[in-house]
Amino acid sequence: MIQKIFSYLIPIKILKKKSSRSKVIEVTWANGELVLDSENTNYSYGSLQRILRYGLRTIGYKNILEMDHILLLGVAGGSVIKTLADEIEYKGKITGVEIDSDIIQIANQYFNLDQIKQLEIIIDDAFEFVLKTKEQYNLIIIDVFEDIKMPNFLFEKFFSERVCSLLKNRGFILFNTMILDEAHNVRNRKYISEINPKLFTSKMLPRIEDHNELIIIEKVA
Repeated sequence: MIQKIFSYLIPIKILKKKSSRSKVIEVTWANGELVLDSENTNYSYGSLQRILRYGLRTIGYKNILEMDHILLLGVAGGSVIKTLADEIEYKGKITGVEIDSDIIQIANQYFNLDQIKQLEIIIDDAFEFVLKTKEQYNLIIIDVFEDIKMPNFLFEKFFSERVCSLLKNRGFILFNTMILDEAHNVRNRKYISEINPKLFTSKMLPRIEDHNELIIIEKVA
């Protein structure tokens, strides 16, 4: 495809539209791959896929292959789902929760998300879903953004305790956060400090992108 070839020289935008939740959603050929962006940041593929792949590698591909059920809060284009299914060859169930139905339509059309057989997409608010679900999960990936903003509820103690309660024994949380100023650093340190050390281990990974910081929580008891 000529667009793919030329994208190594200059990004080529092939879709720009407003969605029900985002001001602008763009699909672009960049460096030979399709990426999904919001107005100010990468939503799927590109740098975001590298960040979440780094987190999954830290948890361990071997650990992931033994899991039964993975929950993803915030799907967007589904790059982390592609990493799980195509690169790690994970065969268990994946439940993806996404509030923006327009993004899922784009993900299906441009990134073939609907061809991943073990994936169930639920259109819902992440907060509401976490309160309602009766399931337990081996891995919960939190990747919830509105452009460059993260909803405050993600960092509230009530929500983090509820998410932690959904983990199976030896289960993991992989939380992708955005750091734009010192207040965000303080926020992340406070979040970590509120995790119960008797039941969970928690750590922040060294950053591989300037503005993204991954937090990993593991249930140990």
